[in-house]
Amino acid sequence: MLKTQFQEQVAEVIKAVKSTNPMAGSITNSVTINLVANAQLAVGGSAAMVHLPDEGEFLAMAGGATYINCGTLLPIYEATLPTVAKTSHDAGKPWVLDPVAIGIGTLRTRLLLQFKEYKPSIIRGNASEIIALAGLWQLEGGTGTSNVRGVDSTDAVLTAKDAAISLAQWTGGAVAVSGKVDLVTDGKTVIHAKGGSHFMEKITGAGCALGGVMAVYATSTTPFVAAITGTFAFNLAGRAAEQNAEGPASFQVHFLDELYKLTASEIIDAPFEIEEV
Repeated sequence: MLKTQFQEQVAEVIKAVKSTNPMAGSITNSVTINLVANAQLAVGGSAAMVHLPDEGEFLAMAGGATYINCGTLLPIYEATLPTVAKTSHDAGKPWVLDPVAIGIGTLRTRLLLQFKEYKPSIIRGNASEIIALAGLWQLEGGTGTSNVRGVDSTDAVLTAKDAAISLAQWTGGAVAVSGKVDLVTDGKTVIHAKGGSHFMEKITGAGCALGGVMAVYATSTTPFVAAITGTFAFNLAGRAAEQNAEGPASFQVHFLDELYKLTASEIIDAPFEIEEV
């Protein structure tokens, strides 16, 4: 029964976003900004990429949700990111945090520590980033040191389960851990989702684009369902794109096409398992 309920909720989000074209603003890293925006457009959302504090604050208030990515930080982000996170939190607007490269540099660490009080609606990252963020926020399952190698994880997804649950329980939202078998939790229920493609590790920004798409879905449903929907969509689109791809470049093109073509009836068939905490 619970599995059917999730399938129905996910299908409804797919239909809602395609019919309403909701706005999800993003402050994302310069390496991946193009893919993030195109993925948001492909699923039916409207994208807006900003750098400045006042523009970010405006989008946080005017849009349905906001995506904050901590990769390739610019000096202006020291003012922009906390402003947008606080504005979203105070206004009760959903926002998605991607703690890219946590543990590298004092500015990034300071910003991520500030975000604790603004309780992101969704946190999306690889296993090492999730473990490190829980550690920085002094939550169960976290460690005081980061095992992130640049932007890559050196930990398996399941090792981040306790950290993900702790983070979700603190924020009251959802946490998504990306890997060969993705993990999504709201602190009470854990979803294990299979799919995707090995080519996702060969292009820049697949995880960042996923965070941006989760923000689009968060405009139309709960954080947990938004995180599940984004995960399912990427897994199905990745698997379908791989069948026609000759390499990473063609995969990226096919991937955006598959995201665009994805229907509510197709996403119901995404394979996943449910675990109660």
